[in-house]
Amino acid sequence: MIRNLLRFLVLATLVAGGVWAWNMRPQSVTTARLTRGDAAEVVYATGVIEPVRWAEVAPLRRGRIVQTCRCEGRVVLEGEVLFRLDASELKARIAELEARLDFAEKELTRAEDLFARRVATRETLEERVSTVAEYRAALGATRTQLAEMVIRAPMEGQVLRLDGEVGEVVELGQTLAWVGQPRPLQVVAEVNEEDIPRVREGQAALILADAFPAWDLPATVASITPKGDPELKTYRVYLALPDDTPLFIGMSVDVNIVVRVVPSAILAPAPAVTGGAIFTIENRRARRIAIETGIRGAGSVEIVRGAEEGLEVVSPVPPGLAEGDRLRIEGEATQ
Repeated sequence: MIRNLLRFLVLATLVAGGVWAWNMRPQSVTTARLTRGDAAEVVYATGVIEPVRWAEVAPLRRGRIVQTCRCEGRVVLEGEVLFRLDASELKARIAELEARLDFAEKELTRAEDLFARRVATRETLEERVSTVAEYRAALGATRTQLAEMVIRAPMEGQVLRLDGEVGEVVELGQTLAWVGQPRPLQVVAEVNEEDIPRVREGQAALILADAFPAWDLPATVASITPKGDPELKTYRVYLALPDDTPLFIGMSVDVNIVVRVVPSAILAPAPAVTGGAIFTIENRRARRIAIETGIRGAGSVEIVRGAEEGLEVVSPVPPGLAEGDRLRIEGEATQ
């Protein structure tokens, strides 16, 4: 029993020593240096590229497409035909109404003659007048409906897109085409309501698009819609783009509206700042330095007070890092 107890104590000591050695091992970290540059406070939003002048084209009546202009990408004049819907039923209805109107007008002429000769009553004459007026109104309404079966360009411009094919049955209000001016373009962005008080007309913005990942494209806040969307809690902001922008109509983009810029600020990588402090390494141990921060961007944080340019700091800060913890920079040999 004494021999077994001694073995257990030796084993426990070895395990405890191993745990202590594991806990006392230096934590591996990476570092970065504080730099100097412009700190920009931005408002983030998402947006879509649209022409400044454009219009959606939709039918006023349900119908089957029997003709399309095949003019996608081409410049059209205002009123030019884009689509024709099947109007055979309306044409038959018009022919019927014209025949009924012709008969009613002849009956009216006869009633007027009889009334003049005091053979017909005034009531009969008034009925004939009412019938003629009724058919004329019905004929006018049907001719208007016939005209609505021809879908025309609402403005002069380029046909940006066609979405209807011959044989397709389209519904009232269904968008069939987009017609507009290809230049100038704008960004239509949605800004959260908590950020909109900081957005002003004339502010510069940077546009990021997946199609141009290496480019920060310029834009300028042109106008802000006064009424927001109470459900989405956003406000619509229009940003003007330069004529030489490489962006295409319909692209979705990220928008960074520059609210304020602090030139020549001390900047720390965002992952290096935690709990109002940064960490440096002194004698292979963590040293916590309290700092005052300013503008916080997606990639960097402005340091207003507490640290100077060139200081090497831990970045990113490991979870739970505390003052005095043993550290080693990745790639260095453990001592």
